[in-house]
Amino acid sequence: MTAGMPFYVSPEQLMKDRADFARKGIARGRSVLVLGYDHGIAFVAENPSRSLHKIGEIYDRIAFAAVGKYNEFENLRVAGVRYADLRGYSYDRSDVTARGLANAYAQTLGTVFTQESKPYEVEIVVAEVGRDAESDQIYRLTYDGSVADEHGLVAMGGASDQIEERLTEQWQPGLTLAEALRLAVDGLAHDPAGGPDRELGPDQLEVAVLDRTRTRRTFRRINGDLLGQLLSDDDPTDDVPPVDHDTPRQAASNPQTQRHGDEPTPDAD
Repeated sequence: MTAGMPFYVSPEQLMKDRADFARKGIARGRSVLVLGYDHGIAFVAENPSRSLHKIGEIYDRIAFAAVGKYNEFENLRVAGVRYADLRGYSYDRSDVTARGLANAYAQTLGTVFTQESKPYEVEIVVAEVGRDAESDQIYRLTYDGSVADEHGLVAMGGASDQIEERLTEQWQPGLTLAEALRLAVDGLAHDPAGGPDRELGPDQLEVAVLDRTRTRRTFRRINGDLLGQLLSDDDPTDDVPPVDHDTPRQAASNPQTQRHGDEPTPDAD
């Protein structure tokens, strides 16, 4: 008699099961930290891969960081780049904002979470560097499309709660880049189970910044010797060297998306 009865699950139980599934997938990933420093916003991830990035550029002053399933958050990153390019081309470069991008991501994640059979196992941050620290924007988006406006510091991944709680006590506005990176690495290396801290070197880290002192494209990856110098207690380096101009590849070449005064500067001989 029960063979023909339809299988029923309450909406509350269905949403709970999907949320538990997504959280377990995210918790398996290595953590990512996003934190402000005196000249911008720094992104630090434990990621030994040199080609599969957790951190990426979206637009002039906007960057993206994520944890979870690589193929899912990479699809989101590419969609964000297309959204930004189309909006900047159709209207103006200043119309591309982190808030607008976060809203677009929230709609996508929310739709997938409620309508698809499997939610995205991702957690992402969209950050935009402002003209000063007060105007920086950091948005954290979870698997169900929820958006949180964060300030100063945010951690994602398996031990995010413990890392964020540990670093919130030490982070403060106005840190140099070197101080911010050392603080982030200390948080990533900490064992939440109470064991000894791990050693994380430059080869195990993916680091990038949104540097507000740059004129157009503020995103910059930091690796190699420069990252080693910034993480060293014995080296006086506390920031990335200034860049006088963008290369032709970094500067936008489409005249329809350039405002007066934004023309790319040619490379010096």
